[in-house]
Amino acid sequence: MHILKALANSLFLIWVATALGQAPDGAACARCHAVQTQAQTAMGRALLTGANPTLQANPKLTVRKGTFTYTVETHGDASTYSVTDGARTLSLPIHWTFGVGAQTWVLEREGRLYESLVSYYPAIQGLDTTTGDERLKPSTLEDAMGRELKPGDSKDCFGCHATHSVVDGKLSLQALHPGVACEHCHVGSSTHLVDALQGVMDSAPPDLKKLGPEDIASFCGQCHRTWETVVRNRWRGEVNVRFQPYRLANSRCFSGTDPRIGCLACHDPHQDLVQQDASYDAKCLACHGSSTGSAVAARGAKTCPVAKENCVKCHMPKVTLPGGLMTFTDHQIRIVKAGDSYPN
Repeated sequence: MHILKALANSLFLIWVATALGQAPDGAACARCHAVQTQAQTAMGRALLTGANPTLQANPKLTVRKGTFTYTVETHGDASTYSVTDGARTLSLPIHWTFGVGAQTWVLEREGRLYESLVSYYPAIQGLDTTTGDERLKPSTLEDAMGRELKPGDSKDCFGCHATHSVVDGKLSLQALHPGVACEHCHVGSSTHLVDALQGVMDSAPPDLKKLGPEDIASFCGQCHRTWETVVRNRWRGEVNVRFQPYRLANSRCFSGTDPRIGCLACHDPHQDLVQQDASYDAKCLACHGSSTGSAVAARGAKTCPVAKENCVKCHMPKVTLPGGLMTFTDHQIRIVKAGDSYPN
């Protein structure tokens, strides 16, 4: 009996290790950690494979761009992306959907990967040019299909939107798990789980909450773009409002050391993004409240003479990208005055 029990435990541990290596998620981690909802967040669903509920609800989408017409058609669980110039048509199955609200697709043709030249936008419940590709003017049907991704681009795309997509420095579409799962940020969590089931508790990944605001900004910036990345690439204008670590670092109140002003001060990556402006008031008032404590005084954080609620509505304005299809909260905290130009 003891031998059979030991064998069963061994087989179970092997199964856990194998399963986690293929499809890590929060279900097993939730036995000890409060991460049950992480898989349902926008990060947890950053990449979708298979059936696409958004496209199923919009089974035929079409848009004309220049001399080309694009169609995304869905039947059951399968979706197809097509582009035609009126004489010829290219059609490809959609295997990878990037994004939960606005959606862009990565397509595969003849062993190469392409970013779709049009995307789905909830604001219009339809298709339009993919953000960032506005300047592309395709002259051939092949160019109109999508922008070819270089190997480094492919690794970056899947590396941020999926888990275990890069193995030994190379993109592995077979090994990836869709979305940002535990192992994506907490490297080594799979090994830790197997060890924990055996009573070994000393292999836990580093506690990210112990990182300072500047280090957290760099960590999150691996996907959301760091200050250095934006500056190096010279991404100027409203387009860089998408890169929250860069925008936050430009704030006068960001010191890189005060835990009250950083990514994790306002956002729990295990929960979906809180959309209500008023929910962030307590975070703002932690510095800008009526307290005269030394920490506040040393920072020179004044109390707001206008209001004590909905702080972010005025001091973190919503910025709509050119074209009006996507809107982001600007994380460069400041006093915004009517008519001010967008600050880079």
